[in-house]
Amino acid sequence: MGKNQNLFGDAGEESQPPSPVAVPGAVPLAERMRPAGFEGFIGQAHVVGNGKPLRRLIEEDRFGPLLLWGPPGTGKTTLARIASNVSGRHFLSLSAVESGVKELKEAVAAARYHAANGKKTVLFIDEIHRYNKTQQDQLLPHVESGLITLIGATTENPAFGVIPALRSRCTIVELRPLTPGDVAEIVKRALTAEETVRGFSVADEVVVQIAQLGGGDARQALNILEACAKAAEGSVITAGLVAEVSQRALLRYDKMGDAHFDHASAFQKSLRGSDPDAAIYWMARMIDAGEDPRFIARRLIVTAAEDVGNADPTALILAVAAAEAVEKIGLPEGRIPLAQAVLYVACAPKSNSAVTAIDAASAHLAAHGTAPQVPQHLRDTHYSDAKKWGYGKGYQYPHGFPNHWVPQSYLPEGMEDVRFYSPSPHGREAVFEERLKGIKKKEGKEP
Repeated sequence: MGKNQNLFGDAGEESQPPSPVAVPGAVPLAERMRPAGFEGFIGQAHVVGNGKPLRRLIEEDRFGPLLLWGPPGTGKTTLARIASNVSGRHFLSLSAVESGVKELKEAVAAARYHAANGKKTVLFIDEIHRYNKTQQDQLLPHVESGLITLIGATTENPAFGVIPALRSRCTIVELRPLTPGDVAEIVKRALTAEETVRGFSVADEVVVQIAQLGGGDARQALNILEACAKAAEGSVITAGLVAEVSQRALLRYDKMGDAHFDHASAFQKSLRGSDPDAAIYWMARMIDAGEDPRFIARRLIVTAAEDVGNADPTALILAVAAAEAVEKIGLPEGRIPLAQAVLYVACAPKSNSAVTAIDAASAHLAAHGTAPQVPQHLRDTHYSDAKKWGYGKGYQYPHGFPNHWVPQSYLPEGMEDVRFYSPSPHGREAVFEERLKGIKKKEGKEP
């Protein structure tokens, strides 16, 4: 930043007195406040505090590939830049949302150039979990050879978003949400930096208010501060102004914390409870808060199977189709097929027989073990020696009987009377219930 440029991006003649009104520049305040070294880095003391192994490895230029996992605004990008700065390595940055194999190849070519000149390269990939398997596979040989030092940032558990081969080559570093005190300190630094904000006055309680609205996300807090600086009519940023410009921030939540799961729970329970208005409301809340739409789609698929099930099998088909649509078109358009599927699942007849059946079977196995052998008449007979051993003997082919049913057991000996599935009397599953009642009657197990 030039000496005549203030923290909110203004540049003026040195002879001109500072104006109390800030007009933010193109580079966001959060980006301009990013420290270049550990001395200005706030938070994450559990991994990069004084004397911590990762910090020593970075300072001694001995660190390897890293996966930085944590909520937004906790310092993942900053830590990657600091690692590059402190170690003296060349820094390349890609966003998995905006790049593909072409950009990866260009980054590898740049790394080769710098390697030929005796310099290591850090390749930082933001939201690395957004890369598909093919894209992640492209990284493997270059990570393994040491041509690039990969630092991937992800807001999702790497166990689900990063392929095992890549995970095994990286050290996973979990970053925690910043404390309100950490965020308040970052806000204060933004107000007291050497190139100071143009005479803005912010009371301590307002700093605390901004920090709380940040919700552990330093970037969010600095965005609120910057928005207030844009909107302020004088030199004072008041609590009322903060509340006014941060109304949307009040809906935001930490995607790794309790609010994330509380919203998802409210969404799923509204679907289960057949309340389409509540379900669409909670979905809108999550989308507005920046939730990954794929997470919403996964919750929808689970609910369609767990709570609608065979009462209306179309619900699961539609939920899966909505998930595929979101993958292909993203947001904002992806919200429409998601909404279509949410309304269908909420309004569909309900049955939880699928989850109760599999849970009952699992509970039986836990209690009795898996020792019973497959009955002889059910064993595989496709190879020549099977019949010599009596496999398949006595099996009766159901399609050769009326109604495609024949009285024979399909469970191990001693389990003939065990039942795991109880169809609900709702929707299309009611047909199943009637058919099974008819079968039981033929078996003489029902009057």
